[in-house]
Amino acid sequence: MVPNRWTPCALADVTKWSSGGTPSKSNPDYWGGDIPWISAASMRGHYFSSSELAITELAVSEKAKMAEQGTLLLLVRGSMLWNKIPVGITTRRLAFNQDVKCIAPISTKLDIYFLLYWFLAKENKLMGMVTGTGIGAGKLDTNDLQSLHVLLPPLPEQRKIATILSTWDKAISTTERLIDNCKQQKKALMQQLLTGKKRLLDDSGKPFVGEWVNVAIGDVVELFNGFAFKSSDALEMGCKWLKIANVGIGEIKWKDSSYLPENYQSEYKKYFLKVGDIVVAMTRPTLGNQLKISRLKRRSDESLLNQRVAKLVFSDKVSCEYMYQLLSTIEVALKLNSALLGTDPPNLNAKVLHEIQMKMPPLVEQQKIAAVLTNADQEIELLEKQLADLKQEKKALMQQLFTGKRRVIVDEKEVA
Repeated sequence: MVPNRWTPCALADVTKWSSGGTPSKSNPDYWGGDIPWISAASMRGHYFSSSELAITELAVSEKAKMAEQGTLLLLVRGSMLWNKIPVGITTRRLAFNQDVKCIAPISTKLDIYFLLYWFLAKENKLMGMVTGTGIGAGKLDTNDLQSLHVLLPPLPEQRKIATILSTWDKAISTTERLIDNCKQQKKALMQQLLTGKKRLLDDSGKPFVGEWVNVAIGDVVELFNGFAFKSSDALEMGCKWLKIANVGIGEIKWKDSSYLPENYQSEYKKYFLKVGDIVVAMTRPTLGNQLKISRLKRRSDESLLNQRVAKLVFSDKVSCEYMYQLLSTIEVALKLNSALLGTDPPNLNAKVLHEIQMKMPPLVEQQKIAAVLTNADQEIELLEKQLADLKQEKKALMQQLFTGKRRVIVDEKEVA
């Protein structure tokens, strides 16, 4: 059922589409100018005004493809399409390549910001339309896109919908910046506290004193390796099965979950992971100079430990939370990378990790340091949950606004 005063139409009826191009790379006079040239690599966010590559006025004069300010750019070819649909509005006149379509309203009944959010609301549908090119890239067929149907509310209502959603975007951006700031602050704290450059106060209110001592990680940590469960034992549901792909940097990732029979939890009791356990990837153990190490934070993370993932078992001489923070540092990852250089795939073994030497304070100071850094982690986790909630709420709101299930109130002045 079409909402009152809304008009159904095909996208082709209200928009004009044009294709981009690439000026000859063999002509240096076309490149190095100040006119942005948008390609997939430049399509970050939803507003485009700059790019890594830029062209000259000469390239424009010789028919480089241009998009006017206030038009929409949509990526229609590239490997990025398998993961998301890059789309956004140009905030200045610029050029774009052949993998991108420029979409401009041809009707006064269509607001460009409404169109942007309409595309964002349809991302799942668009991703379902992506087909392969035979060389690993994805593509969207222009005719299929233009035949998509859109429900157009009156222009004032379109603008109101876009304004509401832009408010959500601002809240999301603000939260993302807060997360980035908290992560940078935590990184700085780790550099100071885990090296002894900054000493915390003891229970009497005085700074900790005394020299830290060199300790081999193997003296305080043991690796307990997972079990080689059979792939044939896998089920659609059951007890979660923690594999190497599930271990990220500071997080357990369950996007691709596997399961084993529920009775394995008791049958393989010593391999069952519980909240608070810390695991590390044993194959390709580092990424971007960080160790793939994570703590099980919630009951839903509890799972059976697979081979090539190890649980860390700590001696009572150290704080396990302190060691978790210490093993998460760039310094540890760099030492591991150096030891694993030349192995393919790089595999972590107990000997490599055990031989790494790190300066450590006494247990009481470790516990104080761990408490500060754990609090920083919890603050980041709280913000990340708020961000996920905001994104989910915005997604649900878009579905309601673009179907007319939820109508917005438009001031009479706006209608006039």
